[in-house]
Amino acid sequence: MSTASTGTALHVLYRDHHGWLRGWLRQRLNNSADAADLAQDTFVRVMVARTAGNLREPRHYLSTIARGLVIDLYRRRSLEQAYLEALALRPEQYASSAEERAVILDSLMAIDRLLDGLGARTRAIFLAVQLDGLTYEKTAERVGVSVTTVRKHLAIGLLHCLQLEDV
Repeated sequence: MSTASTGTALHVLYRDHHGWLRGWLRQRLNNSADAADLAQDTFVRVMVARTAGNLREPRHYLSTIARGLVIDLYRRRSLEQAYLEALALRPEQYASSAEERAVILDSLMAIDRLLDGLGARTRAIFLAVQLDGLTYEKTAERVGVSVTTVRKHLAIGLLHCLQLEDV
């Protein structure tokens, strides 16, 4: 499909479904501003993917993308809230600047995305070793598996992160 016809297809998709999508998001979020932002983000994803001209069920496609964006929004807010609560417990002399907090929050989101594709057990083992600094033996005790299983899941987690890093 040519660039011009892709642009036309996107325009038609936007014209025909943007209002519906914004309303669909507003019902789920109870927030017009967030709904408008996520509706725009949905169409940006469609534009980048260049899929506007090939859709048989556009509302299903748009709602699938939007649903993922809603999950990302809630995940980000949850992570941000946990981070702010942790910051509130720190003594004032160790307070970070707004810029440092933004960089740390972005880093936490990137880590969260990396770990998102791991199964629950692999994620728990990976975090216990990498974040909590537990030995393989202590991790095996905590999770209730053998040390061999810890090694296997840690290798899976490391390989997963390395593969995503190359993307």
